[in-house]
Amino acid sequence: MTKTILVTGGAGYIGSHTCKELALRGYMPVALDDLSNGHERAVKWGPLVRGDIADRVLLDTVFDTYRPEGVIHFAAFIEVGESVRNPGAFYRNNAAGALAVLEAMRDHGCERIVFSSTAAVYGEPRQVPITENHPQCPVSPYGWSKFMVERMLEDFGRAHGIRHCALRYFNAAGADPDGETGESHDPESHLIPLVLRAARQPDRPVTVFGTDYDTPDGTCIRDYIHVCDLADAHILALDHLADNPSLAVNLGTGTGNSVREIIEAAQAVTGLPIDPIYGRRRPGDPPRLVADRALAGKALGWEPKFTDIRETIGHAWNWMNR
Repeated sequence: MTKTILVTGGAGYIGSHTCKELALRGYMPVALDDLSNGHERAVKWGPLVRGDIADRVLLDTVFDTYRPEGVIHFAAFIEVGESVRNPGAFYRNNAAGALAVLEAMRDHGCERIVFSSTAAVYGEPRQVPITENHPQCPVSPYGWSKFMVERMLEDFGRAHGIRHCALRYFNAAGADPDGETGESHDPESHLIPLVLRAARQPDRPVTVFGTDYDTPDGTCIRDYIHVCDLADAHILALDHLADNPSLAVNLGTGTGNSVREIIEAAQAVTGLPIDPIYGRRRPGDPPRLVADRALAGKALGWEPKFTDIRETIGHAWNWMNR
């Protein structure tokens, strides 16, 4: 009998890749998405239920109809700058929405959840690479909203036996190598699609925020993790929870690329010139954010397959050109 998994935010960037991987591994993904940021065209591997994760009547109907064995929870607002301008929306959607999902799981006897968390729960890094025991002190409402959900997960585990895996990932990047799904945000805030857009549209240059950081080329360094590696980790985490206790793990490659390196790699992939403009540092942007991924390997048996940034950018470029 096919095992059903509820994927909140399943029409989104990482959610749609995970739905594809679930289907390939014999699961039936049920995508629950209000399509405010996701796309109906991205739901190809199971049914789509359109609606708000905070709607308890809808959640009860979904659990009664599909009886999922577990939940993979992506549904959230993700734009850090917007969270500063409009914190209420982020706390309502990200924190209160997750609470509704957890209460529905409690009431319907669903005991496993994989949570799409973020490295933003750490705030300003005190050491790099960042381990899971790094102090957590977010610097944005977005980061705090994810932090709050992690606390809820722990409390629901103690009170109701719901096991969780919080996956704290760094910079999601790339696209499905088969070209079936990819990244499409509006507005776009991620560096790689912005750089690739600048290659196609020189009149819309990408901005490099800060060139005087304490890094080899003066620009920020980030850990870019391929979206298909993220999808793989979510399913390994789901399987882990069948017989193991809750945990939180970092997901990253363990290496970093600077903004200038991303631009250079994109020029190599596209064969097009990319002429950025230069701006001041953004408040709260640390010089380096790189994951220590040892625990993910030890606990989940997870290793990233896509570690060449040119390959990751190539997949994103192929998707953009489709």
